[in-house]
Amino acid sequence: MTTTTPALTTPALTPPPAAAPAAPTAHAPYELDAGGIPLSAILAEPPAGTARRSTILAVHGRGMRAAYWNAFIPHATALGHAVLAVDRPGYGASADVLPEGQSLAEQAQTLHAALKEHARTHDIGAGFFLLGHSDGGKAALHTAAASGAVPLLGLDTSGTGYFYDPQALHFPSTLGGGATKLNWGPLNLYPRGTFQASRTLLAPTPPRESAETIHWPRQFEALAPDVRIPVRLTFAAHEAWWHLDAPTLAAMASRLTASPRVIVDHQPGAGHNISLGHTAAAYHLRVLAFLEECLLAARP
Repeated sequence: MTTTTPALTTPALTPPPAAAPAAPTAHAPYELDAGGIPLSAILAEPPAGTARRSTILAVHGRGMRAAYWNAFIPHATALGHAVLAVDRPGYGASADVLPEGQSLAEQAQTLHAALKEHARTHDIGAGFFLLGHSDGGKAALHTAAASGAVPLLGLDTSGTGYFYDPQALHFPSTLGGGATKLNWGPLNLYPRGTFQASRTLLAPTPPRESAETIHWPRQFEALAPDVRIPVRLTFAAHEAWWHLDAPTLAAMASRLTASPRVIVDHQPGAGHNISLGHTAAAYHLRVLAFLEECLLAARP
């Protein structure tokens, strides 16, 4: 197992302009049957005639929806990867079926059922690559650790740490509720209009998901030894939810004892919601570069 921990940089930033990116890209609605649980999703595929290289399961964070990944999708499909961005169990189409949501471990089993069903009806290329953000990264780590019948290539997650910063435990992990600074960091890290446009991404957080927050460090310690694929952990320069000191991040990486490769990376000029900020493209290209390395490692 190898670990890399570049220095965390915090550039000086001035107050923001008024506030999102262009309007969200429209995608045809897609729904998966995940063992009897309907999961709404975005399915974006490479251009016609392009060989399918892999399928990326993109997993959004708490209080969000699958459209969080809209800016990532064009980069991935242009390089021959399909993107399956799901509304996690308890969000979107499954909200009525699972009004209380699911535990992270249960979400992992539901996601495995969804991947198995998707693989049955679609070309997935060399396999599935897991991409998570925040609590979606927790679900992705659980998914990587759980047994399943589909090939997993690697896992890349942002904003998913080990130990919470004490100030973070006093706030709900949502875009509102007093946690604005924790979720965003300096507001000028985001394009004008981001905060207005992001309202369309919001969704109520299922109660069972909220109740699990405080237990995450112990959950991670239990699941980490069962993660057997390469892992990349990215933290924004202005990440405020987690302890980001070198010993804590080294301890997090050291728990992933069965992973053949663990990278700890930092994204300069970014807040917690990396994929909505000015540096989103830089982060997304780093994700895809890591995926290229995972594809090379997976070759016979």
